[in-house]
Amino acid sequence: MPAFATIAAMTTTVLVIFGLVYLGMILGGLPFLQLDRTGIALLGAIAMIASEAVSVEDAARAIHLPTVLLLFSFMVVSAQMRLGGFYDWVTVRLAALPVSPSALLGALILVAALLSAVFSNDVVCLAVAPVLVEACLRRRLDPVPFLLGLACAANIGSAATLIGNPQNMLIGQTLHLSFTGYAALALVPVAAGLALTWALIVMRVRGRWEASDVPAGAHVESAPPALDRWQTAKGLAVAFAILAAFLFTPWPRDVTALAGAGLLLLSRRFHSSRMLGLVDWELLVLFMGLFIVNDALQRTGVPGQLVTFAATMGLQLDHPAPLFGAAFVLSNIVSNVPAVMLLIPFAQHPLAGPLLALSSTFAGNLFIVGSIANIIVVDAARRCGVVIDWRRHAAIGIPVTLTTLVVTALYLWWHTGQ
Repeated sequence: MPAFATIAAMTTTVLVIFGLVYLGMILGGLPFLQLDRTGIALLGAIAMIASEAVSVEDAARAIHLPTVLLLFSFMVVSAQMRLGGFYDWVTVRLAALPVSPSALLGALILVAALLSAVFSNDVVCLAVAPVLVEACLRRRLDPVPFLLGLACAANIGSAATLIGNPQNMLIGQTLHLSFTGYAALALVPVAAGLALTWALIVMRVRGRWEASDVPAGAHVESAPPALDRWQTAKGLAVAFAILAAFLFTPWPRDVTALAGAGLLLLSRRFHSSRMLGLVDWELLVLFMGLFIVNDALQRTGVPGQLVTFAATMGLQLDHPAPLFGAAFVLSNIVSNVPAVMLLIPFAQHPLAGPLLALSSTFAGNLFIVGSIANIIVVDAARRCGVVIDWRRHAAIGIPVTLTTLVVTALYLWWHTGQ
């Protein structure tokens, strides 16, 4: 077979595999197969290697190890905090505040955002949501506005730092962004987004905070564990030491975080299997699979050709506005992590990194499937007997997303002109 025919056949193979993988990202699975997004990404990577689109060595090099190590390390830190009962303790104390429902919502939004900026937003939602439902029912409050506030605040707050969510970790490590510089730039959009979230939910509720429409069978199956002060203090000390190193030293972030995770695994109380059992291995596999699939696509040269064609049509993805719009659209089609992986090669503008991080994260509030944090909150509520369908979520998610993105776009436009 002539060389050009071989190349064309390989390109076709890669495009078919890539298309099936990202179809799976959109649908959350593939018809007739018991596969989720992680399984699809893994099989896509296996298919790329088996078809010799990439060699085993090239596949290993395609995986951005610093991002994977950073993500793993903070999963271990969050596991320490969960086992210590920290998240449950914070939620119970927060819900017991003697304040009005609107003030309680504001406090919840602020706390959820702060926790998500340091720890994973997904972990925060997973730990807080069930306890929050029980606390609201004890106060005879409708849990739904507070659960929606938790999801939106966790997503928005996670955009405040380069360690708040997986896509920010990827952007920060790949583009070598300054941890302090990014946080300073993201502060205004994040603060504005949190304020808008509170205002929009309060306006939507219109003073009807009571739990009159919550099913009588709503419940939480188990009581939260007691706070282990020593283990919590240990986890917080390591977390803040890592943050201090990020802010004030030039040490590699992945190595610093990995060292902190190693210290936490040296425990006389928690067996390493318990801590590692709370690590989201499926998310790590998803990352590695997508790294390989996207690398195979880049090797075909097709993305470069598409960008060139788009530029002739007036759509230049290396410019801020098109990149901002593409991040918003793709994040709600294939989810934010796969969207960021697709768009990172086009992040050439000086503000492309922060722009991509903020837009892809804020876009996750639009619909339930826009982010894993939303899905976690909705699923946790359902297990407790509280139903949040897509309409109830969209009633808050759509205005929160559109207003926060408009504020972010205006702020970045203003900042570019300075």
